Amino acid sequence: MRIVVTGASGNVGSALVERLGREAGVDSIVGISRRPHDWHPDRTEWVHLDLATDVTDDLAKAFRGADAVVHLAWLFQPTRHPEVTWRANVIGTTRVLDAVERAGVPAVVVASSVGVYSPRAGLDLVDESWPSHGQPLTAYSREKAYVERLLDAHEADHPDRRVVRVRPAFIFQARAATQQRRLFMGPLVPHTLLRSRIPVVPMPADLRLQTVHTTDIAEGYTAAVTRDVRGAFNLASEPVLGPRELGGLLGGRWVPAPARAMRAGLAAAWAAHAVPASPQLFDLLMSVPMMSTQRARDELGWAPRVSATDAVRAFLDGLASDSDVPTPPLADATSGPARTHEAATGAGERP
Repeated sequence: MRIVVTGASGNVGSALVERLGREAGVDSIVGISRRPHDWHPDRTEWVHLDLATDVTDDLAKAFRGADAVVHLAWLFQPTRHPEVTWRANVIGTTRVLDAVERAGVPAVVVASSVGVYSPRAGLDLVDESWPSHGQPLTAYSREKAYVERLLDAHEADHPDRRVVRVRPAFIFQARAATQQRRLFMGPLVPHTLLRSRIPVVPMPADLRLQTVHTTDIAEGYTAAVTRDVRGAFNLASEPVLGPRELGGLLGGRWVPAPARAMRAGLAAAWAAHAVPASPQLFDLLMSVPMMSTQRARDELGWAPRVSATDAVRAFLDGLASDSDVPTPPLADATSGPARTHEAATGAGERP
């Protein structure tokens, strides 16, 4: 098999390229990234294209002869300029799907997100049939939902093509910690704050978080590429983390705090350009549903090897280590909110 991966130098993309390089049925991998770098994993050749600006013909040329395209490239920042992220994410995905059609690729696997779902009604686990209309005031969610409507239309127009959408929880690994810290918290939040024990951790009582480790996400994408499956798949590890568990991971004691007050503090920091994460992302965090992964387990044969707790630990450990890879999205010197196109949504994917 010949597999093309867009956003192949980011958090999920780098792990997927490495995983596909060990897959017996995969002969060659084409990694598409915006900027050149010196990382050369097994069986991988690189094509440097910017989905926000390069023409569809260039993509179609890179896609020719592929058995599947995995579309991971996503611009998370700048949240202050949604017209920029729309051009990269929505128009970029349109170009990818047009190129898939022109090149006659038989399968396309696209990174969606837990953020594509409409707000939760409770804390019960929901399957992939939960409405995927997103949350319109959050650019990330709005764009993920729009991309899924593009996939709906592409499926209807090309019923013979396998179309898979992967909806992961928040994605963490050690070597993406620097990138994710800058994407969500910005350069003004020092490493030492998150590496140190925080004695008191204020969080809303109804905060819930599902996470998954990047290597487990790579396994899910590999299965989606190599198995004859279609449709949407939720990917998340267990357990669901509440404020008490999150406080413990930060080394402190959870103290209930009103969500409204925390949002107001984030809004003030965002308005002052102290953090890059908008208050609408906090709204999204507080309202996404908890996902069931039963379909992925049944049809992909997928089961996470890393617990949700250990995925968060990996992120925290990564803040204290030099574990990045020499790609622009993950390297200390070059990752950051203003310059990263292969963001982790997911970032994890994440969302």
